[in-house]
Order: sequence, then C-alpha cells, then structure tokens
Amino acid sequence: MTTRTRKAARSAVTSLKKQTHRTFSSLKLRNYRLYFIGQTISLCGTWMQSVTQALLVLTLAGPNDVGIALGIVMGLQFAPVLVLAPFGGVLADRFPKRRILFITQTMAGLLALTLGVLVATGSIRVWMLYLLAFGLGVVNAIDNPARQTFVHEMVGRAQLSNAVMLNSITVNLSRVIGPAAAGLVVAQLGLAPCFIINGLSFGAVLVCLGMMRDGELRRSAPVKAAKGQLREGFHYAWNTRILRDVLIMMVLIGTLTYEFSVSLPLLAHVTFAGPASQVAAGVATLMAVMGVGAVIGGLVAAGRHGATVRALTVGAFGFGISVLLVAVSPTLEWASLAMGVVGYYSVIFTSYSNALLQVSSEPRMRGRVMSLWTMAFVGMTVVGAPIVGWIGQVAGPRCSLVVGAAAAIVAGFVGLDMVRSHVRAPIVMSGDTDSMPAIVSELGQEGPA
Repeated sequence: MTTRTRKAARSAVTSLKKQTHRTFSSLKLRNYRLYFIGQTISLCGTWMQSVTQALLVLTLAGPNDVGIALGIVMGLQFAPVLVLAPFGGVLADRFPKRRILFITQTMAGLLALTLGVLVATGSIRVWMLYLLAFGLGVVNAIDNPARQTFVHEMVGRAQLSNAVMLNSITVNLSRVIGPAAAGLVVAQLGLAPCFIINGLSFGAVLVCLGMMRDGELRRSAPVKAAKGQLREGFHYAWNTRILRDVLIMMVLIGTLTYEFSVSLPLLAHVTFAGPASQVAAGVATLMAVMGVGAVIGGLVAAGRHGATVRALTVGAFGFGISVLLVAVSPTLEWASLAMGVVGYYSVIFTSYSNALLQVSSEPRMRGRVMSLWTMAFVGMTVVGAPIVGWIGQVAGPRCSLVVGAAAAIVAGFVGLDMVRSHVRAPIVMSGDTDSMPAIVSELGQEGPA
C-alpha cells in the first residue's frame, strides 16, 4: 500500500468517525439517552397495539360494519388531538414537562392494560373500545406538546435538530419492529398479550424519566396562569412569519399528503388489483420500504449541521415529487421503490419543521406553538382522511396521491417564498436557560440534499 493510499484510507476513516459523531451526538447527553431508550421500547409497544386494535375491531364488528367501526375508532383517537392539543400546549408552558409526562405516560399505560384485561376476560365490547380510544386521544392531546418541547429541555438548541432526527428514526424503526412482533404474539398467544405488553412498555418510559438528572435539564421559567393564554398562543404563531408559514406547510402536508393509511390500501387493492392476501402483502411492502427510506433520511439529516428553512423547503418539494412518482408508477414494484424516496423526504420535512418551530419560539410560548404543530400533523388526519378516501373512491387512488403530492409541492412554494424573503429563525435568549445561539441561520447552511 502506497503512502498516498494509506493517507486516503486514514482520511476516510477520520471522516467516517466525524460523521458518526455528528449523527449520534445528542445521545452523549445522559437525559436524552435515557429518553431515547424509553421511547424506543414504548413505541414498539404502541405499534403492536395499533395493529392488534384493527384486528380486534374485525372480531367485534359485524362484516358489514367493519369499515365504519374502524373509522370511528380512528376518529375518536385523533379528534381529541385536533380539538384539545392547544390546551395541552398551555399546560406544557405552565407546568414542568417531565411531571406532565409522568402523568400522561401512566394514563396511557393504564388504558392499554385495561384493554388487555377486557380482551383476555372476554368482556370487551365495541363501545368499550370506542371509549378507550377516546381516552387515549385525550391523553395524547396533553402528552404530545409536552413531549415535543421536553426534547429541547434535555438537549438545548445546539443538539435539538439532531435529537429530533434520532427520534424520527426511532419512530420508523418501531413501525417495522412493532407490527412484526404483534404478528408473532397474536399467532402464538392471541390479541390480549399485545395490549398488555404495550401497557407494560410505558413502564420503561417512567423508569427512564425517573432516572434523569433534574439539574441537567435546560428548563425555561413556567408561565403563570392567566386569562387569554390560549388566544395569545394563536396570535403569537400567526404574527411570527416563520412560525405561521411552517405551520401552514405542515397543515397542507398533514391534511392531504400524510394520509397513506387510506391511499396505499386503495392503491394496492384497486390499481394493482389482486387477492386479499396480495393486497395485504402489497401494503406491508409499501409501508416497510417507506420506513427504510425514513431511517436512511433520518441518519443522513442527523449528521447535518442543523435545520434551515432551505432544508425544510427541499424536504417539502422532495416529498411532493416522490409521492407523485408513486402515483404514476406502473407496477407495485416501482411504487415500492418510490415509497423509499417518500420516506426519506417525509422524515426530513417533519423533523425540520419540528426543530424550526422550537428554536424560533420564545421559551414561554414553545408549548403552545408545538401544540399547533401536533394539531397540524396528527389532528388534521380526521379532516384529511375522509377527503383523500372520497377522492380515491370517485377518481381513483392515483388521483388521491396526486392531490397529496400537489399539497406538498404547494407547501414547498410557501417555504421557497421564505427563502427568497431571507426569513430567519429569531435568536431568542430572554428567559431561556440555554445560552447557545440558535443554530438556524439561512442561506449558505448545509441542507439535507
């Protein structure tokens, strides 16, 4: 081996080490490392319950009522997030977020265990499932804003983008592991153990929260209770351009683009028609490849310097164009390949929108701002799913995907207008215990692609 070759090899190894260090840098912080472990375990359990819950509906509802029952369960689970998330944001600004998470994670675990016991004893009825789904929706409406902003308290501004990206990787890995584990457990032990395992998985989160070092949290001063704080949050988000525009982008994509649970089954069943077993396998393939693409996108973006409006805009355009590729794919195999690209850009868009909103918000308003992100991303499913389903039924699944792609591309133009206007995330230091400057600057920063 020549001297030049050895130097090139050493340089490559050094570069790889630096990239790996950047990619997993937030895991060096003990509190976030604990949070990451707890969330990984809990999210696998959550996806186990999600799959098993659909199977439970199939056993409880009559053959002519299955579709309606599934729609009701999903509606009851997501509607509270759409309506109540802003109130959850107010609570996140008023009270210690770690304390809120102790309560919400305990409640979510108890709801899952209750469902498991009811199924195991044969006492479960459809109305009970509806009630428990609604209860979980209420818990999530309070939990989500606190959980999103708690990441900032654990890692601070400098590591926020990296931590959000790693969290997205966890979500997508659990999306693959959880359903696979559910399939094995259901085949061997039945439905009830899946719910019980999910309930117990929340214990991992509680243990990790309890092990955190309180003194290492970068807390902002809690907001004192006062009238009009909910209205103040809406007013602040609307009158701060970067917050307003990022939220508009998220509403467009959360309502019409992220409805894959509706559009992909229609695509597999209607466009690539086949027996029921092939349809199920086709949907599983599409979602699995999307998950792999999302993991790759998260790893790549986690190694970048930080979230920027330009990177968010690239993510929106890439998301829209890749969904359009799925819509025009001639075969299921080509659609699956395109879904890998969809996953790549989807995780970039959602993670960068999350990070940009947090670093652009005043500490006292952060919970309320992130509650609006939760509404746009999670809650708008209640609005978008029926629209996308109707378009798919009337005009065909390809058209429903084209509508979703168009929404993402329109969101990209909203971001492009911010780039052209040189919109920056403001550096807000007042009242924030983290003294590091905001990592969000504009033109010239490294983007995701």
